[in-house]
Amino acid sequence: MAQQKLVDYQGKKIMGEVVDFESPPENFNNYTLADGTFIKIKTVLLEVVRILGEYGPNGDPVYVFTAQQIVNINSAEKLKQRKQ
Repeated sequence: MAQQKLVDYQGKKIMGEVVDFESPPENFNNYTLADGTFIKIKTVLLEVVRILGEYGPNGDPVYVFTAQQIVNINSAEKLKQRKQ
């Protein structure tokens, strides 16, 4: 039997079932801003919980997940604060 735990869902604590998952290689999304700043962002999934007895409008079960964002910012030299 899968592990169950209480999670926050729509302002209340409700029972869910922890769902195992496989992680593919997690690549960064790269963005260049108009001011020359380069941003790399990666989302890392930490935990997935299926809410017991809750379903969306199309009949799919509702999932709550915990994720972490990894961000790397490389600003244009003209925007950096100079050390005194």
